Amino acid sequence: MAKSLGRHVLAEIYECDSEILNDIHQVEKIMVKAALEAGAEIREVAFHKFSPQGVSGVVVISESHLAIHTWPELGYAAVDVFTCGDSVDPWVSCNYIKQQFAAQRMEAKEVKRGVFSQDLTHKPAVNL
Repeated sequence: MAKSLGRHVLAEIYECDSEILNDIHQVEKIMVKAALEAGAEIREVAFHKFSPQGVSGVVVISESHLAIHTWPELGYAAVDVFTCGDSVDPWVSCNYIKQQFAAQRMEAKEVKRGVFSQDLTHKPAVNL
């Protein structure tokens, strides 16, 4: 059976509260809390507010990252949650974000990242 290094959920979140999506502080707070809710360990946080509207940001976690870009004028947010290992469930973060954005709908899919059919024990780097 193939083993993967991580799980990457790509979420399309629709009909969100546009005021929340345009508030950099709210979006950052929600994304950080989404990582914590899933049990992730936060390393760095970076967010940017666009003019006239929209927010982009990333929460770097030990297990990988959460990233977002919002379109407040459309009530839409594109969210990526990528986690490595078995201790953090990316769906916990996505569902938390959907709830906090007061979204009416979320379409999401999970992609396995780093799929290997062999043993994933560490091997020395090869110089090319």
